[in-house]
Amino acid sequence: METASARWDLKRSLIRTIVRQFGHPQGLTGHLAGWLMAHRPSNCQRNRWVVSLLDVKPTDRVLEVGFGPGIAISELSRRVGPSGHVYGIDLSAVMLEHATRRNAAAIQSGRVTLSQASVEDLPTAVQGPFDLVLAVNSLGFWSAPTQRLEALRRRLTRGGRLAIVSQPRAGRATSASEVAAEIAGLLQAAGFTGLRTETLDIDPPVVCVIGSDGDSAESHP
Repeated sequence: METASARWDLKRSLIRTIVRQFGHPQGLTGHLAGWLMAHRPSNCQRNRWVVSLLDVKPTDRVLEVGFGPGIAISELSRRVGPSGHVYGIDLSAVMLEHATRRNAAAIQSGRVTLSQASVEDLPTAVQGPFDLVLAVNSLGFWSAPTQRLEALRRRLTRGGRLAIVSQPRAGRATSASEVAAEIAGLLQAAGFTGLRTETLDIDPPVVCVIGSDGDSAESHP
């Protein structure tokens, strides 16, 4: 007879398998990870919160790097008008499928364009310029993050902003304030200015660091 301990061990093993999928969801467990990301209350709250910080205008062109199941994409698409647009890239074909279903109406109406791509190799469709760029819990999966941030800064309009969001998971030794300082350091190294940090007080806390390209001549006209 299966013991309670054996059932718990099996449950923990399944959870670990799904969590490992968060960086690049694939296959059946990737679909389970996508479902979990879309329905976990803290994930939904986190994505809606960061969009609320960005003061999205109807004319804005917005890019999300690593859109997952497309929760933030959905929130963004409600804020842009006919002359604005929301773009998204994600490395995972599974997440592209989830986000496309969730945002089918906005895609059909021409407000949203989603692509399977990595931040290291942005497709032609998302070359910019953008008024806003955001990445939610994806920075940790980027190679050479400072270089990636520099490349994204060059795709911002003059005065455009980039938001990096991180929610250190339970059990991680690094505190939210330390994560915020680490992100701020990367943004400064990549040439961003006017940094501001916001914190969503849930368990675990979520940090969002927003930087501007300023009024630099390197920006797109």
